[in-house]
Amino acid sequence: MWIKNLIVYRLPAEWAVTGEDLERKLAKQPLQPCGGFQMESRGWTCPFEEDQYLYNQNRHWLLALGMEEKLLPASIIRQEAQDRAEKIARTQAHPVGRKQMRDIREEVTNEFMPRALSRRRITHCWVDALNHWLVVDAAGDPRAEEFMETLRRADESFLAPRLETRRSPASAMAEWLVAGDAPAGFTIDQDLELRAADESKASVRYAHHNLDGKEIRDHIANGKTVVRLGLTWNDRISFVLTEQYHIKRVTFLEILKNESDGQVQDEKEQFEIDFALMTGELALMLADLVKALGGEKEKT
Repeated sequence: MWIKNLIVYRLPAEWAVTGEDLERKLAKQPLQPCGGFQMESRGWTCPFEEDQYLYNQNRHWLLALGMEEKLLPASIIRQEAQDRAEKIARTQAHPVGRKQMRDIREEVTNEFMPRALSRRRITHCWVDALNHWLVVDAAGDPRAEEFMETLRRADESFLAPRLETRRSPASAMAEWLVAGDAPAGFTIDQDLELRAADESKASVRYAHHNLDGKEIRDHIANGKTVVRLGLTWNDRISFVLTEQYHIKRVTFLEILKNESDGQVQDEKEQFEIDFALMTGELALMLADLVKALGGEKEKT
């Protein structure tokens, strides 16, 4: 199980939750199938082994939030409601009003909902209880906040703020590009997006492109903000860093994957090896990234 996107939260220094206590709380809120008139359902699932709601390896935890949602396309509701409205209009000899149309749409939705298909998705989270990292594997803020909201309902002690550093990623990435070099341990890759600071929000994107050219420095000199930049850490993990502290498209390079490709006895042993490698490397990478961004911002 390899995390692909990182949205990073910081657990407070005084945080002292135990894995056993958290697992008991998660087990009280398991994922349930959507009821007949429910559009969605959220709850905890087992990240690896059955009946184990928290996977714990040397105080590195893996959690899995499940969400089941009904697939009921709005276009189908609109079409059926429109068909019924036309029949009603002919019967009553005058057009259907706004309130009546709302009632028709609600009636159609209630009729169709029990027959709608359900889709399930899982959001994973890695908690480093030793170094107090909490990382949600999510591509954007809404999914991450959905996870944190559900986690806080299970255990209110998870009041973890988002990671903040003394230097913003945008200013640091711009400096690295202008200098043509990244901090120790990091190298600049070939993916970049810049955005104008004015109302136009005009953007320039480079993919698989050499970023050493003068045109990149000119864009930055003319006021464009670096909103995402591809980086590689110690030739082991490549990723894209964004201005919002998102770490996207995380790829564990062959040098790391090869370390987990030895002789293993079964799926469980492979999972344990992969998880140990992943969490160990990510913990080191996050520490180096925070250092490259000037250290963590002091809480006021």
